[in-house]
Formats: sequence, structure tokens, C-alpha cells
Amino acid sequence: MTFDLGYFGPDSVSWRVHREVTVLFGGARALLMQAAHPLVVAGANQTGMYERDPWKRLQRTLVLTYTVTFGSKAQADAAAEKINLVHTRINGIDPVTGKRYDALDPVLLLYVHACLVDSALLFEELTVGALDDAGRERFHREQMLAAEMMLIPRDMIPPTIPALRAWLADFEDRGELMVTEGARRVYELFLDPPEEAEWRPVLRGVSRLAFGTLSPLLRQMYGVPMSPAKKAAMTATFAGIRVARPLLPPKLRYIAPYQEWLLRSRGVDVDSDVEQVRRSLGIRLGS
Repeated sequence: MTFDLGYFGPDSVSWRVHREVTVLFGGARALLMQAAHPLVVAGANQTGMYERDPWKRLQRTLVLTYTVTFGSKAQADAAAEKINLVHTRINGIDPVTGKRYDALDPVLLLYVHACLVDSALLFEELTVGALDDAGRERFHREQMLAAEMMLIPRDMIPPTIPALRAWLADFEDRGELMVTEGARRVYELFLDPPEEAEWRPVLRGVSRLAFGTLSPLLRQMYGVPMSPAKKAAMTATFAGIRVARPLLPPKLRYIAPYQEWLLRSRGVDVDSDVEQVRRSLGIRLGS
């Protein structure tokens, strides 16, 4: 039996990167970066993301994002359509800056996308280390398709990883980033995860890694100092993860959608309701 492996498939760098639980942890860093953009976080505030079941709302967003990578083409298209439909309703005036925000603004969309790509590649490098420069560039090119599905024009996307990271750095250089009350809520979400969070036992450790890998300016904005001792501890933690990761069983090493494909590729009957699998396993890191 053959399966629709979506827009990427097991031979893609996107699967190799996104399948790793330790790369998933980089999503915390990406979220902190995104929250430091006042117009991005203003849109999140409009949806009440950080007021009503904030962690569950973040989990649902994560499931949709990973469906684009691991789902069938139909599932990826449906997930992208759902995200885009939500974005059509998010717009207004940011009370902090007085500027207009619109979730369909391609610059804001690209900023969100760039934070995800940059963080995924950084955590791949720090916790896995399997990609060379060519592999990182291939990941970036593959993710341009995901960006287009989120209505980002391809010609807006910086063509290389160095160019993408320089584009991100420009926001700091221009003074466009700030830690508003909305960003502070994101900070607190990781600092003190809610009781219902499935990942609560590991989230505090993940949050330390997320904060530690932010740029010096963003760490200063969030009020998270990085002493030499903390930097040494973080370096040792990443080194330990790289050593331990290959020794972990698949259910701890890989996220649920990839586990599901592994089972199907071995002829194991798996519930066809991928969304249910991702809710029950993906959010729990395969536990």
C-alpha cells in the first residue's frame, strides 16, 4: 500500500529536521522571538491566545504547523487554509506602538516564518549536527514552499540562510523589537508552565535553552542575563543532548507524525485519523 507523503516526504531535509524532538524545542525560542515583535504579539493578543487556555492554543497551532510538513497534500492544504482563514480576522491598531497590524501582512508573516526556520536550524546544529551548509540551504529552500502556503510571496524571502538571518537582525538594528506586556505573557508561559501542559516536566529546562540562545539584545529585553557560568552550563547541556540523542528510543527521539510514518512503512496498522494521532502522541513527545 502506498501513502500520500505530502509535499516533502522522507527524503526531504524538512522531515529530517522536523522529526527530531530536540529541534521541536527550538519552537520555544522562535515564539520568544516572534513575541518580541509588537505587531506580531498584538495579533496574538487579539485572539486572546494568552488569556484563555494559552498552552492548549499554542499546542493547536503547533499541530497545524507540523501537519504542513508531515501531512498528506490534502491535510497540508487544509491546515494552511485554516491558518490563513484565522489570519483574515486579525487586524487592528497596536495600542503600544500606535501602528496598524494585519496578520496577512507579508512582512509580519515572513518574520514569523524566519524565526521558525532560524530556530529549527540552530537547534538542529546544537542538538543533532547532521546538516552541513548545503543541507541547511536545502531546508531553507524547501520551507519556502511552506511559506508560500502561508501567503508569503517567494520573491520576498531572502534566498540564503545568511541573508535570512541578516534580514532578521535588521529588526533589532532598526529598533523595531520590544518586550511588551504581550511578550511578557509569553515569557511567563515558559517560566511557569500551566499545570495542564503535557510537557511541563521538561519545559523549564527547554525555556532556559530557548532564552540562552536568543540574541544578546533580546535576552536583555526579556531581562534574562547570561553569566559565564550559565553559558558554560548551557554549552554542556547541548553537548550532552547531542551525545544522548542517538541512544534514545524512537518514541522519545522523534515526534509523533514521523513515528506514525515509521510504523506504516513497516506495515503496522495505524489509525488513519492523523489529527487524533498528533493530539494524543505529538503533543506528548511520543510518550
